[in-house]
Amino acid sequence: MPITTLPEECVPVSAVIPCYRCSDTIRRAVRSVAAQTAPPREVILVDDGSGDTTLETLQQIASEYPPGWIKILELATNGGAGQARNAGWDAANQPYVAFLDADDAWHAKKLEIQYGWMHSHPEAQLTGHPTTWVRNGEIPTAEPGSARVARIDRRRLLLGNCFSLRSVMVRRDFPIRFHREKRYMEDYWWVMQAAFSGHDIFRIELPLACMFKAPYGAGGLSSRQWEMEKSELDNYWCLKRAGKLGVLMALALTVYSLLKYAKRVAVATCLRRSDGRAY
Repeated sequence: MPITTLPEECVPVSAVIPCYRCSDTIRRAVRSVAAQTAPPREVILVDDGSGDTTLETLQQIASEYPPGWIKILELATNGGAGQARNAGWDAANQPYVAFLDADDAWHAKKLEIQYGWMHSHPEAQLTGHPTTWVRNGEIPTAEPGSARVARIDRRRLLLGNCFSLRSVMVRRDFPIRFHREKRYMEDYWWVMQAAFSGHDIFRIELPLACMFKAPYGAGGLSSRQWEMEKSELDNYWCLKRAGKLGVLMALALTVYSLLKYAKRVAVATCLRRSDGRAY
Protein backbone atom coordinates (compact mmCIF):
# COMPACT_ATOMS: atom_id res chain seq x y z
CA MET A 1 0.00 0.00 0.00
CA PRO A 2 1.17 3.58 -0.62
CA ILE A 3 2.75 5.27 2.40
CA THR A 4 1.15 8.65 2.93
CA THR A 5 2.91 9.85 6.07
CA LEU A 6 6.34 9.69 7.66
CA PRO A 7 7.30 10.29 11.29
CA GLU A 8 7.40 13.97 12.21
CA GLU A 9 10.94 13.75 13.57
CA CYS A 10 12.92 13.73 10.34
CA VAL A 11 16.64 14.50 10.52
CA PRO A 12 18.39 17.07 8.28
CA VAL A 13 19.87 14.46 5.97
CA SER A 14 19.60 13.93 2.21
CA ALA A 15 19.69 10.23 1.29
CA VAL A 16 21.30 9.78 -2.14
CA ILE A 17 20.86 6.51 -4.04
CA PRO A 18 22.47 6.00 -7.47
CA CYS A 19 20.24 3.79 -9.61
CA TYR A 20 21.31 1.76 -12.62
CA ARG A 21 19.00 -0.97 -13.92
CA CYS A 22 17.87 -1.73 -10.39
CA SER A 23 14.11 -2.24 -10.71
CA ASP A 24 14.37 -5.52 -8.81
CA THR A 25 16.02 -4.08 -5.70
CA ILE A 26 15.44 -0.32 -5.40
CA ARG A 27 12.06 -0.64 -3.69
CA ARG A 28 13.66 -2.57 -0.82
CA ALA A 29 16.38 0.06 -0.46
CA VAL A 30 13.87 2.93 -0.32
CA ARG A 31 11.69 1.00 2.11
CA SER A 32 14.66 0.70 4.47
CA VAL A 33 15.12 4.47 4.30
CA ALA A 34 11.44 5.13 5.01
CA ALA A 35 11.56 2.67 7.93
CA GLN A 36 14.21 4.69 9.77
CA THR A 37 13.38 5.65 13.34
CA ALA A 38 14.67 9.08 12.28
CA PRO A 39 13.99 9.33 8.52
CA PRO A 40 15.87 11.77 6.27
CA ARG A 41 14.13 14.92 5.15
CA GLU A 42 14.59 13.98 1.52
CA VAL A 43 15.55 11.05 -0.68
CA ILE A 44 17.26 11.61 -4.03
CA LEU A 45 17.13 8.78 -6.57
CA VAL A 46 19.55 9.27 -9.46
CA ASP A 47 18.78 7.27 -12.61
CA ASP A 48 22.24 6.83 -14.11
CA GLY A 49 21.20 6.46 -17.75
CA SER A 50 19.66 3.04 -17.17
CA GLY A 51 17.89 2.89 -20.52
CA ASP A 52 15.37 0.32 -19.29
CA THR A 53 12.34 0.45 -16.97
CA THR A 54 14.27 1.79 -13.98
CA LEU A 55 13.06 5.37 -14.37
CA GLU A 56 9.43 4.26 -14.49
CA THR A 57 10.00 2.16 -11.37
CA LEU A 58 11.48 5.16 -9.56
CA GLN A 59 8.52 7.31 -10.52
CA GLN A 60 6.11 4.66 -9.25
CA ILE A 61 8.00 4.40 -5.95
CA ALA A 62 7.98 8.19 -5.53
CA SER A 63 4.18 8.18 -5.90
CA GLU A 64 3.88 5.80 -2.95
CA TYR A 65 5.42 8.27 -0.48
CA PRO A 66 4.51 11.79 0.65
CA PRO A 67 4.77 14.32 -2.19
CA GLY A 68 8.19 15.90 -2.51
CA TRP A 69 9.95 13.49 -0.15
CA ILE A 70 11.51 11.57 -3.03
CA LYS A 71 13.26 13.52 -5.77
CA ILE A 72 14.25 11.84 -9.04
CA LEU A 73 17.20 12.94 -11.15
CA GLU A 74 17.56 11.55 -14.65
CA LEU A 75 21.05 11.47 -16.16
CA ALA A 76 21.11 11.31 -19.96
CA THR A 77 24.02 8.88 -20.14
CA ASN A 78 25.52 6.29 -17.82
CA GLY A 79 28.49 7.87 -16.07
CA GLY A 80 29.02 5.42 -13.21
CA ALA A 81 28.13 5.48 -9.54
CA GLY A 82 30.60 8.27 -8.73
CA GLN A 83 29.02 10.72 -11.16
CA ALA A 84 25.53 9.72 -10.02
CA ARG A 85 26.45 10.34 -6.39
CA ASN A 86 27.93 13.71 -7.31
CA ALA A 87 24.71 14.67 -9.10
CA GLY A 88 22.58 13.68 -6.12
CA TRP A 89 24.96 15.46 -3.76
CA ASP A 90 24.72 18.64 -5.84
CA ALA A 91 20.93 18.48 -5.63
CA ALA A 92 20.85 17.87 -1.87
CA ASN A 93 19.46 20.69 0.28
CA GLN A 94 20.16 19.26 3.74
CA PRO A 95 23.36 19.85 5.78
CA TYR A 96 24.22 16.13 5.78
CA VAL A 97 24.27 13.60 2.94
CA ALA A 98 24.05 9.82 3.39
CA PHE A 99 24.69 7.36 0.57
CA LEU A 100 23.02 4.02 -0.10
CA ASP A 101 23.36 1.62 -3.03
CA ALA A 102 20.22 0.48 -4.82
CA ASP A 103 20.74 -3.19 -3.97
CA ASP A 104 21.52 -2.66 -0.28
CA ALA A 105 19.56 -1.52 2.79
CA TRP A 106 19.94 0.29 6.11
CA HIS A 107 19.25 -0.87 9.64
CA ALA A 108 16.23 1.01 11.00
CA LYS A 109 18.37 2.94 13.52
CA LYS A 110 21.18 3.87 11.14
CA LEU A 111 20.33 7.57 10.75
CA GLU A 112 19.27 7.99 14.37
CA ILE A 113 22.67 6.74 15.53
CA GLN A 114 24.93 8.13 12.82
CA TYR A 115 23.36 11.57 12.48
CA GLY A 116 23.02 11.82 16.25
CA TRP A 117 26.73 11.18 16.71
CA MET A 118 27.81 13.57 13.95
CA HIS A 119 25.50 16.28 15.23
CA SER A 120 27.07 16.04 18.67
CA HIS A 121 30.59 15.95 17.17
CA PRO A 122 30.66 18.82 14.65
CA GLU A 123 34.37 18.25 14.00
CA ALA A 124 33.45 15.02 12.21
CA GLN A 125 32.91 15.64 8.52
CA LEU A 126 32.77 12.02 7.34
CA THR A 127 31.69 8.84 9.10
CA GLY A 128 31.02 5.25 8.15
CA HIS A 129 30.31 1.91 9.77
CA PRO A 130 30.47 -1.85 9.08
CA THR A 131 28.08 -3.75 6.85
CA THR A 132 26.36 -7.09 7.43
CA TRP A 133 26.13 -9.65 4.63
CA VAL A 134 22.58 -11.05 4.72
CA ARG A 135 21.91 -14.34 2.95
CA ASN A 136 18.20 -14.79 3.68
CA GLY A 137 17.09 -11.44 2.20
CA GLU A 138 15.73 -10.11 5.50
CA ILE A 139 16.90 -6.74 6.82
CA PRO A 140 18.25 -7.24 10.38
CA THR A 141 16.03 -5.79 13.10
CA ALA A 142 18.02 -6.64 16.23
CA GLU A 143 19.17 -3.77 18.42
CA PRO A 144 22.58 -2.69 17.11
CA GLY A 145 24.07 -2.16 20.59
CA SER A 146 26.19 0.64 22.02
CA ALA A 147 28.26 2.66 19.62
CA ARG A 148 32.03 2.69 19.88
CA VAL A 149 33.61 5.22 17.55
CA ALA A 150 37.17 5.01 16.21
CA ARG A 151 39.17 7.62 14.33
CA ILE A 152 40.45 6.23 11.02
CA ASP A 153 43.85 7.51 9.93
CA ARG A 154 45.54 7.28 6.57
CA ARG A 155 47.71 4.33 7.57
CA ARG A 156 44.62 2.26 8.33
CA LEU A 157 43.03 3.23 5.02
CA LEU A 158 46.10 2.27 3.03
CA LEU A 159 45.57 -1.32 4.13
CA GLY A 160 42.03 -1.35 2.76
CA ASN A 161 38.77 0.56 2.66
CA CYS A 162 37.23 -0.03 6.08
CA PHE A 163 33.71 1.02 5.12
CA SER A 164 31.66 1.15 1.94
CA LEU A 165 29.54 3.96 0.53
CA ARG A 166 26.33 2.32 1.77
CA SER A 167 27.55 3.29 5.25
CA VAL A 168 28.86 6.80 4.66
CA MET A 169 27.43 10.07 5.91
CA VAL A 170 29.18 13.32 5.08
CA ARG A 171 28.60 16.99 5.61
CA ARG A 172 27.11 18.52 2.48
CA ASP A 173 29.84 21.17 2.36
CA PHE A 174 32.62 18.55 2.36
CA PRO A 175 35.04 19.80 -0.34
CA ILE A 176 36.05 16.51 -2.01
CA ARG A 177 33.75 14.90 -4.56
CA PHE A 178 33.88 11.55 -6.31
CA HIS A 179 36.23 11.03 -9.24
CA ARG A 180 34.28 11.71 -12.43
CA GLU A 181 36.03 9.06 -14.52
CA LYS A 182 36.60 6.16 -12.12
CA ARG A 183 34.08 3.34 -12.38
CA TYR A 184 35.75 0.97 -9.95
CA MET A 185 36.96 1.62 -6.40
CA GLU A 186 35.87 5.24 -6.68
CA ASP A 187 34.69 5.04 -3.08
CA TYR A 188 38.16 3.99 -1.91
CA TRP A 189 39.76 6.77 -3.97
CA TRP A 190 37.40 9.32 -2.40
CA VAL A 191 38.00 8.21 1.19
CA MET A 192 41.77 8.15 0.69
CA GLN A 193 41.71 11.62 -0.83
CA ALA A 194 39.81 12.81 2.22
CA ALA A 195 42.29 11.22 4.63
CA PHE A 196 45.37 12.47 2.79
CA SER A 197 43.89 15.98 2.66
CA GLY A 198 43.82 16.15 6.44
CA HIS A 199 40.11 15.53 7.09
CA ASP A 200 39.03 13.59 10.16
CA ILE A 201 37.29 10.31 9.38
CA PHE A 202 35.45 8.21 11.95
CA ARG A 203 34.00 4.70 11.98
CA ILE A 204 31.00 3.87 14.16
CA GLU A 205 31.58 0.25 15.14
CA LEU A 206 28.03 -0.96 14.55
CA PRO A 207 26.68 -2.88 11.52
CA LEU A 208 24.08 -0.34 10.41
CA ALA A 209 23.78 -1.41 6.77
CA CYS A 210 23.36 -4.71 5.00
CA MET A 211 24.08 -6.15 1.59
CA PHE A 212 22.33 -9.12 0.04
CA LYS A 213 24.88 -10.51 -2.40
CA ALA A 214 28.23 -12.07 -1.65
CA PRO A 215 30.96 -9.45 -1.36
CA TYR A 216 33.02 -11.06 -4.10
CA GLY A 217 31.87 -12.62 -7.34
CA ALA A 218 28.12 -12.12 -6.96
CA GLY A 219 27.28 -10.06 -10.01
CA GLY A 220 27.40 -6.31 -10.49
CA LEU A 221 30.66 -4.52 -9.79
CA SER A 222 31.82 -7.06 -7.23
CA SER A 223 31.98 -9.71 -9.97
CA ARG A 224 34.54 -7.67 -11.89
CA GLN A 225 37.30 -8.42 -9.46
CA TRP A 226 40.30 -7.82 -11.71
CA GLU A 227 38.97 -4.42 -12.85
CA MET A 228 38.50 -3.47 -9.21
CA GLU A 229 41.98 -4.69 -8.35
CA LYS A 230 43.54 -2.61 -11.13
CA SER A 231 41.68 0.44 -9.89
CA GLU A 232 42.86 -0.12 -6.32
CA LEU A 233 46.45 -0.30 -7.55
CA ASP A 234 45.88 2.88 -9.54
CA ASN A 235 44.64 4.60 -6.36
CA TYR A 236 47.98 3.88 -4.67
CA TRP A 237 50.04 5.09 -7.59
CA CYS A 238 47.92 8.24 -7.92
CA LEU A 239 48.92 9.04 -4.33
CA LYS A 240 52.54 8.36 -5.24
CA ARG A 241 52.38 10.67 -8.28
CA ALA A 242 50.82 13.36 -6.08
CA GLY A 243 53.79 13.12 -3.72
CA LYS A 244 51.71 11.67 -0.88
CA LEU A 245 53.37 8.22 -0.95
CA GLY A 246 56.97 7.19 -1.45
CA VAL A 247 57.87 4.69 -4.17
CA LEU A 248 58.81 1.96 -1.67
CA MET A 249 55.49 2.31 0.14
CA ALA A 250 53.61 2.23 -3.18
CA LEU A 251 55.46 -0.95 -4.17
CA ALA A 252 54.77 -2.57 -0.79
CA LEU A 253 51.07 -1.71 -1.03
CA THR A 254 50.95 -3.12 -4.56
CA VAL A 255 52.26 -6.48 -3.35
CA TYR A 256 49.89 -6.44 -0.37
CA SER A 257 46.91 -5.60 -2.59
CA LEU A 258 47.71 -8.40 -5.03
CA LEU A 259 47.86 -10.87 -2.15
CA LYS A 260 44.44 -9.69 -0.97
CA TYR A 261 43.15 -10.09 -4.52
CA ALA A 262 44.37 -13.68 -4.66
CA LYS A 263 42.58 -14.38 -1.39
CA ARG A 264 39.34 -12.84 -2.70
CA VAL A 265 39.47 -15.04 -5.79
CA ALA A 266 39.96 -18.10 -3.61
CA VAL A 267 37.04 -17.11 -1.35
CA ALA A 268 34.74 -16.52 -4.34
CA THR A 269 35.70 -19.93 -5.75
CA CYS A 270 34.90 -21.63 -2.45
CA LEU A 271 31.53 -19.86 -2.24
CA ARG A 272 30.59 -21.03 -5.71
CA ARG A 273 31.50 -24.59 -4.86
CA SER A 274 29.74 -24.53 -1.48
CA ASP A 275 26.31 -23.49 -2.74
CA GLY A 276 26.46 -25.14 -6.13
CA ARG A 277 25.81 -22.07 -8.23
CA ALA A 278 27.86 -19.52 -10.11
CA TYR A 279 27.75 -15.94 -8.91
